Amino acid sequence: MNDKLPPDPCCRLASVSTEPHGHAAQRRPDASGRWLALGVLSLAQLMDVLDNTIVNIALPSAQHDLGFSSADRQWIVTGYTLAFGSLLLLGGRLSDLFGRRRMFLIGVIGLLLASAMGAAAASFNALLLARIGQGACAALLAPAALSLLSVIFSDQAEERGRAFAVFGAISGVGGVLGLLLGGVLTEALSWRWSLYINLIFGAVALLGALALLPRDDSPQRMPLDLSGAIAATLGLLGIVSGLGNAAANGWSGLGTLGPLLAGLGLMIAFVLIEHHAEQPMLPLRIVLDRTRGGAYLTLGVTGMGMFAVFLFLSYYLQDILKFGPILSGAAFLPMIGAVVVSSIVSGAALFPRMGPRWLVSAGCGLAAVGMAMFTATDANSSYAAHILPPLLVSGLGFGMIISPVQNAATSGVQHQDAGAASALVSAAQQIGGAIGIAVFNSLSSTAIAAHTARHAASASRPASIIDATLAGNHLVFGAACGAFLCGGILAALLFRSGPIAPRPLA
Repeated sequence: MNDKLPPDPCCRLASVSTEPHGHAAQRRPDASGRWLALGVLSLAQLMDVLDNTIVNIALPSAQHDLGFSSADRQWIVTGYTLAFGSLLLLGGRLSDLFGRRRMFLIGVIGLLLASAMGAAAASFNALLLARIGQGACAALLAPAALSLLSVIFSDQAEERGRAFAVFGAISGVGGVLGLLLGGVLTEALSWRWSLYINLIFGAVALLGALALLPRDDSPQRMPLDLSGAIAATLGLLGIVSGLGNAAANGWSGLGTLGPLLAGLGLMIAFVLIEHHAEQPMLPLRIVLDRTRGGAYLTLGVTGMGMFAVFLFLSYYLQDILKFGPILSGAAFLPMIGAVVVSSIVSGAALFPRMGPRWLVSAGCGLAAVGMAMFTATDANSSYAAHILPPLLVSGLGFGMIISPVQNAATSGVQHQDAGAASALVSAAQQIGGAIGIAVFNSLSSTAIAAHTARHAASASRPASIIDATLAGNHLVFGAACGAFLCGGILAALLFRSGPIAPRPLA
């Protein structure tokens, strides 16, 4: 039912949608207000994506300053990943139950506090605790931002396409921008500024959210599916933890198999709980929809492939071509441009007319071609001739994947499920990335060991070490090519042809 409201002092509003059974009322901004709200949501998304990579380049400086070991260093990254990945589904459902705007504000404020704590850390434990806090708050912020975007732009296909084009571009470039920004801040100022920078972004996002984001507070609260929340959180924690341990412990090690099998078992239990729960944390209708289910699968598979570019190409640029941190980050700038252009064209112009099926399939094909081109790099490759072309091809492919898939994954979802559906987008990316880390590191190590064994007599010579490293990189890029091809096949099989009709979340 739609009722007229008087103008809101913080945000001009067009209408109110009141959900049955006490679900949150959603007030949508008018035409100008929704685009300002998009800016706030995109800035929050940038914070989430930046935090995955910006600290990585600053870690050696932080290690030297705080005096922690190399073994402990990985936990600064892992702590964030575990908290973020394991709490995403819970964060998404909390947005549905207690209000997306409220969870967005809590997430931003928490991220500000955690970032300030990390920037001022005087010990390893303080920095680790701050990173865990950042991950937990990001798990509230990410699904709230995407579900707000889905709700605000639910009624017009072309506007929704343009909005998701911008949001998808931010998602695609944020990780690369984090590498560049982390290098610049660390070299020019201090490693602590890789955390302080969030205070600037977060303050702008907080003020914008208070002024521009529509309220969706509900006078009636539905009960939280506590057993489902516990099973999902612990299950995702086990899966992400087990995959993260695979590189160090091997696939047969107890540190890998134990958490992984426990996590898989808990996720099976979670599905059974949700099937019988009166108010499930993740209604299975979300994933059983053909379009959304296809989007989540495609996003997970392609997330594995995207990991190869950002990590292994960074290693190649710094270890083989001897680029510095700033130059390595700058080397990705053309890819950022390609992702932005491709996201805007595919999301705003093509998606409303074509839908996701052939658009995402073509994007996966371009990304696969880019990965295949990277397998031709060697120790004497030049940036202009051998790195730039596949970066541009891959970037164009990424833009054709990210924006349309995010749009499809949240299209047509019921109002009360928008947070859970949005959380699954981030969860699919997170699990895909974790699988990519584990599998590609394992493949690289295997290829390096095999190459070293074949050339044992010269294994200690620098040229042989470089050749072994290149063998590992080439295998990884070949596997990433295969991942993108699989993603293209999934998109072609699971998505329906034609555009997705807009369905207002009334």
